[in-house]
Amino acid sequence: MEELLAQAQRLRLLRPLDIQFARMLAAPEEPAFMLACACLSADAGAGHVCLPLELLTPDGLFNGRQPQLAEAAWSLAGRLSADQWRGLLTASVAVGDGSWPTPLVLDKQRLYLQRMWQNESRVAAFFNAIHPQPITDESAIAAVLNRFFPTNGNEVDWQKVAAAVAITHPVAVVSGGPGTGKTTTVAKMLAAMLVLAEGRRLRVLLAAPTGKAAARLSESLGTALQRLDLSEEQRRLFPREAVTLHRLLGAQPHSQRMRYRQGNPLHVDVLIVDEASMVDLPMMANLLAALPPRAKVIFLGDRCQLASVEAWAVLGDICCFAEQGYSPARNRQLRRLTGCDLTAGAAVSRPAAADSLCLLRKSYRFDDRSGIGRLANTVNTGDSHRALAMLNAGLDPDVAYAPMRDAEDYPRLLDGCLAGYRDYLLRVRAGESAGAILSAFNHYRLLCALREGPFGVAGLNVRIEQTLFNAGLITRSVDSMTRGYAGRPVMITRNAPSLGLYNGDIGIMLNNPAGELKVHFPLPDGTIKAVPLSRLPEHETAFAMTVHKAQGSEFTHTALVLPNQHLPVLTRELLYTAITRARERISVYANDDVMQRAIATPTQRRSGLVDRLAIVTGALSTPL
Repeated sequence: MEELLAQAQRLRLLRPLDIQFARMLAAPEEPAFMLACACLSADAGAGHVCLPLELLTPDGLFNGRQPQLAEAAWSLAGRLSADQWRGLLTASVAVGDGSWPTPLVLDKQRLYLQRMWQNESRVAAFFNAIHPQPITDESAIAAVLNRFFPTNGNEVDWQKVAAAVAITHPVAVVSGGPGTGKTTTVAKMLAAMLVLAEGRRLRVLLAAPTGKAAARLSESLGTALQRLDLSEEQRRLFPREAVTLHRLLGAQPHSQRMRYRQGNPLHVDVLIVDEASMVDLPMMANLLAALPPRAKVIFLGDRCQLASVEAWAVLGDICCFAEQGYSPARNRQLRRLTGCDLTAGAAVSRPAAADSLCLLRKSYRFDDRSGIGRLANTVNTGDSHRALAMLNAGLDPDVAYAPMRDAEDYPRLLDGCLAGYRDYLLRVRAGESAGAILSAFNHYRLLCALREGPFGVAGLNVRIEQTLFNAGLITRSVDSMTRGYAGRPVMITRNAPSLGLYNGDIGIMLNNPAGELKVHFPLPDGTIKAVPLSRLPEHETAFAMTVHKAQGSEFTHTALVLPNQHLPVLTRELLYTAITRARERISVYANDDVMQRAIATPTQRRSGLVDRLAIVTGALSTPL
């Protein structure tokens, strides 16, 4: 089996780590167990939480990418069925049921790494154990909700429903696409909670997975606060600054142990977590373990966006129950609080977590006439034929499609970047303020699916720089050893808390009046920080950036370039995320075949969480 696994490594189906892990747990005379261990390790590296035993077959091994090799591996393992695999794994001393420490855990028909099983169990137990909070004065809640969410006709106000869900439940999961008003909703939601607290101090904490996302949340809530009808005392209690989840929990360098954990919980009454789609399974488990018993937690995000680069897709798994509608008892309560009729699709029995969900369904950015909105919805539903027809027809002024069929089409991409970045570089040359230049730079951005190659971030940043230099928009040679020139955009790639800079922050190199080159970064409070090149953390040029790095950002004109052949990274969620970064215009550089296959390829993150949450408890039978 080792020779066969080595062949899989040469084909990049397995990593050296996967083979070493299999060798550590399985003896050479245990070929079947060695194969299972290697596949489990590979799946964990690909972002999966577990390995279903049904995939240890010729059709499932190596994700079906090498059928002959998969058939040979299965035959060498003994051509086992799923039940036979279960018997073999149960007999191993390295496999347990979770009740005692073993490297692997077999739970029903799924094989886990011990830590992943513990994390998933903690998350499932948390959501299955939540219960609606007792309400003593519904009229007071309804009055406050009407104050911040005035009734507007007979249409369901999903923002108001989300606020009602959060106020009456210890956990709320609010999912919505771009322009559905997630930040506005949470600002009004917090304002309503502060009013209902009647002077009692609420300790509210704001957090997000990355420093960039935390800064955006701080900025957005600060802006929303100015529009809210609150007293000075209530404004003073309103939270101002969001932090990263690592900082919130007190992550320790070179350790998986958090300062705040079970036994040493956070001091918090209400916790808001933005961009929850980016929260991976271990971080979610750590976060839930650190919550005090009476704390309220509210998760915000877009369930259709890219999931975390690590294991699990939190919103995707939890929000799969949202389309079923609320339970009858929950419907009656929400109708009394909001005046909205939510009976359509109501389910009599639902999982305990279901009544804590709310989908924001109305987009205030993209209306029925928006090509961007319709393209995003079409991609999201997996209708590749309709999406391609829409792109090739070219009838929407806010959507442009430039087929990339061969190398001769590549210059069109560079010409588009030249046009997109010209304005801000002319402002650099004219010596305008850093604020004006940074604002102009955000009007256009090129997004990539890859890091390397001619269609990746590294290759395109070099080509774009050369194109701008040839056009005279960059005045300093791009071959300079210092890689510094006025107008160069840079992205921070390593957190530097002492400077207030975090992975994903983008600034622009500009000369100060003394002729010194510094990088200027916008801060959440609207000010600008100028950092000397000598103090700049690890960084890279940012004319082109990955779609992952762009999550949560918005640009007036967004361009997306895909490679000229299909790769596993090209998924429906990646396209949807890229398209919805655009406010007014989206340009797509790709070919029809790659687009069609990407739209038809949803992200697959295997876990057992949905099945664990699908257990219907008796808690929901209690009248509300």
